[in-house]
Amino acid sequence: MQSADSLPPGDLPCRFASRAELEATLRQLFPEAPGGLSPIQGGHRAAETALAAVDPLAYGRSRNHLDGAVTHLSPYIRHGVLSLAEVREAVFTWLERSGEPAQAAAKLLNELGWRDYWQRLWRQLGDGIWHDREPLKTGHLSASYAAELPADLLEASTGLACIDGFTAELHTSGWLHNHARMWLASYVVHWRRVRWQAGARWFLQHLLDGDPASNNLSWQWVASSFSSKPYLFNRANLERFSGGRYCRSCAAATDGTCPFEASYEQLQAALFGEVGPC
Repeated sequence: MQSADSLPPGDLPCRFASRAELEATLRQLFPEAPGGLSPIQGGHRAAETALAAVDPLAYGRSRNHLDGAVTHLSPYIRHGVLSLAEVREAVFTWLERSGEPAQAAAKLLNELGWRDYWQRLWRQLGDGIWHDREPLKTGHLSASYAAELPADLLEASTGLACIDGFTAELHTSGWLHNHARMWLASYVVHWRRVRWQAGARWFLQHLLDGDPASNNLSWQWVASSFSSKPYLFNRANLERFSGGRYCRSCAAATDGTCPFEASYEQLQAALFGEVGPC
């Protein structure tokens, strides 16, 4: 393999003897880039391994839990290593082999359909996915939201174990469980009052499966500019689907300062005032 120093300007090496050599080359080429390689490996072999491990029935039963049987296929779909059609056919093959009824795979097939829908909508809207599709239903004007993310969030130093944990995982692995993405987006938009576009850009900078269509329109769904109401979560919801892993180590969970320790009615009143979401 050519060394990075011997390559013509603009060319990058593409063959490496090992993953360690890949990381060393990237550190040489991009010395200011923080962190190391994501534990998620690319390539068709890794994609086929992940696809073969998919259990649609387990996915449908546990997908909302952070330790649930999610597929981890999104980075491969995002970069064209796997197509939606290939995943669909793999699901049909699983149904044939398992003898399970078609309903067993409904949740996973439905998610494939949503991804296709987001792509079609992106083709229709173009750069419009970066603009509010509808007025916010929070009672707050768009101009009242900050344009930039706060430093403590980016530095994973908010003091909230869940939020800091999500940020650290986003930055180090380039991937987050969908539920963690929703919680983090909700915190950014509704608790920190930051425009969803800032959060969407942040995710696209780090997510290996960062797809503008799914990413932006999902942020809009959380923000309520592409849904009937803002998405909120409380501590009970987070503990249920995270297994309590964050709250056990969070000072805010025991000293009475947890901003998520409330009913949904209380959170709506605190975040949206008397107007509240429509």
